[in-house]
Amino acid sequence: MDQNVPIREHLLELRKRLFYSSLAVITTTAIAFVFHEQILILLMKPAQGFVDVPGEKPIFTDLTEFISTAMKASLLVGVFSSLPFILYQMVAFVAPGLKPAEKRYLYALLPITVIVFLIGAVFGYLVLFPPAIAFLLSFGADVATPYIRIGNYASIMISLLFWMGLVFETPVVLFFLTKIGVVSPTFLTKNRRWAVVIAFILGALITPTFDPINQTIVALPIIVLYELGIWLSKAGARSKKKDEKQTS
Repeated sequence: MDQNVPIREHLLELRKRLFYSSLAVITTTAIAFVFHEQILILLMKPAQGFVDVPGEKPIFTDLTEFISTAMKASLLVGVFSSLPFILYQMVAFVAPGLKPAEKRYLYALLPITVIVFLIGAVFGYLVLFPPAIAFLLSFGADVATPYIRIGNYASIMISLLFWMGLVFETPVVLFFLTKIGVVSPTFLTKNRRWAVVIAFILGALITPTFDPINQTIVALPIIVLYELGIWLSKAGARSKKKDEKQTS
């Protein structure tokens, strides 16, 4: 942002960007709600264990539970669908305060950010969630019959998709932070051991189960992504030095 512009102008610009982003989310959420049944069916696909549940589908026990779950799932799709537009609004707001080289990288990383987020969500949907739900449905099945509430199931699924999408942004974020001089490859390398610890903490927080296998399934990609982030950080540092030499 340009420091010569009054703070009031910054706030008005921020309000405009937030309004556009909110309008995009509301519009895409309303469209998604029309197809809420298909969305919920898609969310339930990884849980193949439902074939062992009475009725072969989840239940709802509160009068408003299903409609609130449908709204939550529609909001998830709405946010995902409008993510490119929201990110563009964020970039457009902060771009005036960046150097020309930083702007170029930020705009170049914009589509990559969206793609990487979707890859993370797909990873959670296809790889992480099926074994996690299978474990939860089978654990204690000899003692109690699992009647799964759709509200609880959808909340876990939505949270998992969001966090896995966010985690997969690690390399992109580290690359950009290196380009603008916030972090360095040396700093990232020295703190590698803490990244491993944080990866397993996140694995415990993100996964809906307490078994170490599913937590490891989450932690390992985070560690790999951090290592990829170090590699990209080194590439970003080299190109940053090259840009500085050309401008000097």
